[in-house]
Amino acid sequence: MKFPEKLAKTREAKNLTQKELAKSIGVSLRQIQYYESGVNMPSKKNLAKLVKALDTTMSFLLSEEEIFILEASDKGGSKGKKRAEEIVNETRALFAGGELSQESKDAVFQAMQEIYWESKIINKKYTPKKYLKDKGME
Repeated sequence: MKFPEKLAKTREAKNLTQKELAKSIGVSLRQIQYYESGVNMPSKKNLAKLVKALDTTMSFLLSEEEIFILEASDKGGSKGKKRAEEIVNETRALFAGGELSQESKDAVFQAMQEIYWESKIINKKYTPKKYLKDKGME
């Protein structure tokens, strides 16, 4: 179940109308209608308000993919959102398609995890300038 459907079902379970929810978080009725129809996603700020108003959690309302795309959108605007969606779709296609053996899929996934953890270490340990200097790239 995706965000729009989860939002609508959670709102209905709390016996709130779209208008009441909109008023409680300070957005227009149209905005709630857009959220529930999948036309727009809320900003992080409005998502936090929705979570509070509905007495739920962000991880309940959003899938991991949706959180990734929302964060990319917040940091990189529409270009960040588009690229995040491309990454999700390309990764899904890679793992769902029949082009790779299960062993190869496992190896790709392992490599992606290693890249992720290595990047986290680098980002904490180095500023971009120090990292480039240490790699002899400055």
